[in-house]
Amino acid sequence: MRVWSRTILTTRVEPVGVTDAAEMVRVWSEGGAGKVVCAANVHMVMTAWDDPSFAEELNGSDLTVCDGRPLYLICRLAGDRRAKHTRGLDLMLTVCDVAVRHKIPVGIYGGRPDVLEAVERRLRAGYKDLDIVYRYSPPFRPLTPEEDEAEIEAMKAAGVRILFVALGCPKQERWMLEHRDRLPATMLGIGAAVDFVTGTVKPAGRLTQKAGLEWLHRLRKEPGRLWWRYASTNTRFLALAAAQLLRERRR
Repeated sequence: MRVWSRTILTTRVEPVGVTDAAEMVRVWSEGGAGKVVCAANVHMVMTAWDDPSFAEELNGSDLTVCDGRPLYLICRLAGDRRAKHTRGLDLMLTVCDVAVRHKIPVGIYGGRPDVLEAVERRLRAGYKDLDIVYRYSPPFRPLTPEEDEAEIEAMKAAGVRILFVALGCPKQERWMLEHRDRLPATMLGIGAAVDFVTGTVKPAGRLTQKAGLEWLHRLRKEPGRLWWRYASTNTRFLALAAAQLLRERRR
């Protein structure tokens, strides 16, 4: 499968569709090589913009899809008519369907114990033959080298080939990239998708998503937690992305 990329600010993305992305996950997971799949949104792109070391790490991923609708729109405005919007939640659920059809063992890493239990319960209800062989909720502190090695060995022993990682940005991306060479699995950073899977947050409607206003839907649901993030990141992103598009058009 041929994959093309584009750099938005300092973040490289591959704006492929959810079906193609899930097929890449299937091929990689069956091959048994360590791979990292990220779902980029405005928050992630701006985190990378503000932290060049994170940008360098993030650009070492094997696939970074356009989770945020604004990133997809930037690609389209730049003239890339092949670009697709691939939401992290849609990719997660499509990968679950692929895992069922191809009998690929999956695991979940991250989140509170009660959240992980709810995620597993919802996934088993929606995908009755999904083979969830591993689940771990790490403590709210860095694992010791011994604890970390023990969990890697537990994943290997369980036969995990697809691992959903829910640690939040940028922690989950850094964790996946640090463990890529130690784990024979394809890792997907799912971040806020766990809130949608468990029903803690209801997804925005399709029209809201297509308009690129999913962030506004989430802001209405969690104003206390998200208002400053959006105020400080979305406005800067719009200005920087517009400047990038203008520079490219002039060239």
